[in-house]
Amino acid sequence: MNADGYIELKSPATGVAFGKVNYHCFEEAVYKLQLSKRVQKEWKNTSLTERIQLVQSAMQYFSDNREAIARDITSQMGKPITQSRNEIKGMLHRAEVCCQLTEDALKDIDITQTGKLVQWIRREPLGVVLNIAAWNYPLLIAVNVVVPALLAGNAVAIKHSSLTPLSAAAFEDAFNQAGSPKGLVTALALTHATTERIINSPHIDHVAFTGSVGGGRKIQSAIQNHFIGSGFELGGKDPAYIREDADIAVVSPNVMDGVFYNGGQSCCAVERIYVHHSLYTEFCNGAIEFMNNLKIGDPMEEETDLGPMAQLSGVKTVQSQLEDAMAQGAKINSYSGSIPNGEHFIKPTICTQVTHDMILMTEETFGPIVGIMPVESDEEAVRLMNDSPFGLTASIWTKDKEKAIEIGSQIEAGTVYMNRCDYLDPYLPWVGVKDSGSGCTLSALGIQVLTRPKSYHFKKDV
Repeated sequence: MNADGYIELKSPATGVAFGKVNYHCFEEAVYKLQLSKRVQKEWKNTSLTERIQLVQSAMQYFSDNREAIARDITSQMGKPITQSRNEIKGMLHRAEVCCQLTEDALKDIDITQTGKLVQWIRREPLGVVLNIAAWNYPLLIAVNVVVPALLAGNAVAIKHSSLTPLSAAAFEDAFNQAGSPKGLVTALALTHATTERIINSPHIDHVAFTGSVGGGRKIQSAIQNHFIGSGFELGGKDPAYIREDADIAVVSPNVMDGVFYNGGQSCCAVERIYVHHSLYTEFCNGAIEFMNNLKIGDPMEEETDLGPMAQLSGVKTVQSQLEDAMAQGAKINSYSGSIPNGEHFIKPTICTQVTHDMILMTEETFGPIVGIMPVESDEEAVRLMNDSPFGLTASIWTKDKEKAIEIGSQIEAGTVYMNRCDYLDPYLPWVGVKDSGSGCTLSALGIQVLTRPKSYHFKKDV
């Protein structure tokens, strides 16, 4: 154990410790980052073909070791094992799409080609990218930065959540096994204090952070004295709107899966639902039926739909929001079955008779509860959907595409869905507005974010 101590790995399902990861002290982290700096200067001169081959070889490591890596995810943060396997599958798809998009994303932009003047813009790597990744999707969130950064010619240091340090180590192991130069992909286990010192050092060139709004503000404050880039994916309070023409039999299970998948611990989980009053009772009945059919239990078992919450702080947030809603007259519809013993397990809950005076409908929950409100019109739905400090995604459930476009144009969110939710398409940029963050990941634009433009202005004759 080094001077800064260690992270104890403990299953939220059982409470049993199963390992530890030593923290890197500041000096150790600086040594690793200096190596990354040196390696990046060579890596940026490699061909795109070489970079793609390395990424694909590293992803093959994840594919070959998917069961062990999936079990590590479930052990660390309690996600059902089937969902952990799905996360690896999704990560592999995102990486492959990124490889497909990179050539066009990084190609030169020709400006002028005349007899005496040649001008073009080339995209160059930034240097060392610090990827501060979150625990709820420890591979999917990290890959959004790791792969495009490497393909663009950067080195990457991954500082993962203290809940999921094994997932950062998996990336380093994968690239080392693939033949990566040592230091190109580095896993760092850091305390918050050491992380701030690293950000305030000259050893990184870009920070990509996924986490809470409070955490984002601390990172932004630490960056403010340096002229480096940053990207933030922060909180969400994502709404779903069910219009009067929606097919409830199809809509209910899809929306509620967006509520409860991963225990509601998703940045883009559906956290509030607005239903046209003519469909309200039918939708609520279907939503409660879906909830009561969930299988809650040991996340290592194949049939489990919902496991423990990853953090006790999350349990306390859910309990606080429920208490506030009950005190203000909400009707509480709790899961009808039994749940395992253990303080990380809570009953999923649907709240009706809710209003925006309740914190359940205005503050991020990040857990398996949701409020459902009836609305009279599209206009009321838009007003309520925008009544939030967050703006990550919003979903509209309707058969009318033109109405969805009209409503979507009024919604303050980075992504608007029609007839789906809680999904990231790697061909599209992932963007937050308001307190949901800044910058973007995924798509060709997400690759370009991890570069800077360089202008070439050549005059052939003096």
